[in-house]
Amino acid sequence: MNALLVAGTTSDAGKSVVTAGICRWLARSGARVAPFKAQNMSNNSVVTPDGGEIGRAQAVQAAACGLEPSVRFNPVLLKPGSDRSSQVVVLGRVAGEVTAMSYRARKAALLDTVVSTLEELRAEHDHVICEGAGSPAEINLRANDIANMGLARAAGLPALVVGDIDRGGVFAQLFGTLALLDAADQALIAGFVINKFRGDPALLEPGLDQLRELTGRPVHGVLPWAEELWLDAEDSLSYVADGVVGRPAPPRGDQWLRVAVPRLPRISNATDVEALAAEPGVAVRFVTEPSRLSDADLVVLPGSKSTAADLAWLRGSGLADAVLAHARAGLPVAGICGGFQMLTRRIHDEVESGAGAVDGLGLLDLEIEFAARKTLARPSGRAFGEPVSGYEIHHGQPVRRGELEPLVTTADGQPEGGIAGSVLGTHWHGLFENDAFRRSFLRWAARRAGRDGFEPAGDTVFADIRAGQLDLLGDLVEKHLDTDALRRLLDGGAPAGLPTLRRSFG
Repeated sequence: MNALLVAGTTSDAGKSVVTAGICRWLARSGARVAPFKAQNMSNNSVVTPDGGEIGRAQAVQAAACGLEPSVRFNPVLLKPGSDRSSQVVVLGRVAGEVTAMSYRARKAALLDTVVSTLEELRAEHDHVICEGAGSPAEINLRANDIANMGLARAAGLPALVVGDIDRGGVFAQLFGTLALLDAADQALIAGFVINKFRGDPALLEPGLDQLRELTGRPVHGVLPWAEELWLDAEDSLSYVADGVVGRPAPPRGDQWLRVAVPRLPRISNATDVEALAAEPGVAVRFVTEPSRLSDADLVVLPGSKSTAADLAWLRGSGLADAVLAHARAGLPVAGICGGFQMLTRRIHDEVESGAGAVDGLGLLDLEIEFAARKTLARPSGRAFGEPVSGYEIHHGQPVRRGELEPLVTTADGQPEGGIAGSVLGTHWHGLFENDAFRRSFLRWAARRAGRDGFEPAGDTVFADIRAGQLDLLGDLVEKHLDTDALRRLLDGGAPAGLPTLRRSFG
C-alpha cells in the first residue's frame, strides 16, 4: 500500500500542515517519504531544481521529508489569473489557460499523468503522503475529480478527513463530508482528524464517541491550536488584512519598523514577506485601503498573477496614490516580481492580461514587456554587498532600462532589478530569506524611514525558523495522532467492511 490521502472538510482546514507533519514524523523515523498533491490551485509557487514550478506547500512538505522540491510532487498546478480562468502547469511547465468548464475536458488525460507520477513515487519511497484539494464533498466536481476521491479510487488510497474545529461545526463537517460521498468513496474514508482545538480535549470525548457510533470510523487524533505555526501559508486567504503577520518579537533597539503590504486581489507568493515578519521588531501587515499606509515605515508591493489588473485595483482603491506619496516623502518602497513591475514606467502585456501598454507608477526608470515564455530560474548573485539566491517565476522582462542602479548583480555579471533613492524592486522571490541581505535591507529601510532606533537582530536564521516549524509539526503528529493507526493505513489500506452512510439523494 505505502500511501494515504489527507483530505479536508474545507480549504484551509489543515490538510497542508497535517501532511507536512506526517511527512516530518515519518522522515525522522528513518523512512524514505515523499509528499504529493495531484492538483493544487494556488498562486504561491516555487521553482524546483529540475526546472519546473510547483505549489509552495509541496516544497515545504518536501523539506519536511528532507528532499529538494520536484515537479513530481505536484504534477498539476492551477494559477488563477481571474475569477474564471487559470494558467495550468503540468509537470512544472505551462500548458495553456483554462476556464472552469474547459478544464473538465482535460481532466481524464491529466488523471493518467497524476496516477502514473504517483506510482513512480510509490516505487521509489517507503511512503507517499498525498494531500487533497478543497473538499472531497464538492459533489458538483466529483465526476471529473483528480485530486480527492477520484485520485483515491484510481490509486487505491485510504483517506483521512481533517476538520478545523476553530471554524465551528466540526462534527457536522466531518459527518456531512462522509455522508455526501457515494458508497465506493466512503469505503476509502478510514477516519478523521480534528485540527486547531483550544481547551481541554476531555470536553470533546462525548462528541468523538458519537461520531464513531454514527459513522463507524474513529477520530485518529485531535491536534491542538499551535500559536507558533504561521509560516508558509498555502494561500493568501490565510492572511487577515490589517492583522500582523506572524508573532513578532520585541525590537532589539528602541523602535519598531512598520511594514505595510497591499493585499492584491491576485497576490502571488505572499510568503515573501514572512522572512521580514520573522525579525524581532518588524511588524508586517497586509492592508487593503490607503489609510493603513499613513503610519508605515516601509511599503512592500508583493507579487501578482495578474499585474495589470492588480495595478488597476491599486489605483481604484487609492493605494497607488498612497504608495506614490510615501515614495515622494523619501520613505522606502520595495517591489517583488509583479510589484516590481508596477513600480516601472510602463508595462507592455499582450500575454498575461492582453491589456497592451499600461502606465506603471513611474518610480523606477525602466519598462516591462511580457514574453510568451515564462522565466523559471533559481539564480544567485550579490545585493547590498551580500551573496544572495532566489527564484524567478515571471513572464515580464525588463526592456528599455534607464540609468538605474541594479539591486542585484547576478553570478554572471548581469543587472537585476533596480534601486533609485528610496525605491527598489526585483523579480526574485525568496530574496529576504538570505539572512545577511535581509539585515542590510532592513538597515537601509530603517535609515530611509528615519527609524534610527531600529536595529536588526544579528542572530535570526530564517532557515532554522522554518526547520523548527517543521519539527513542531512532526512533534504534534507524534504526540496527538494515533501513529499506530496511521502505520496500519499505510501498510494495509482502509479497513474492510466500513459502514456506508445512506445518502438521501442520487
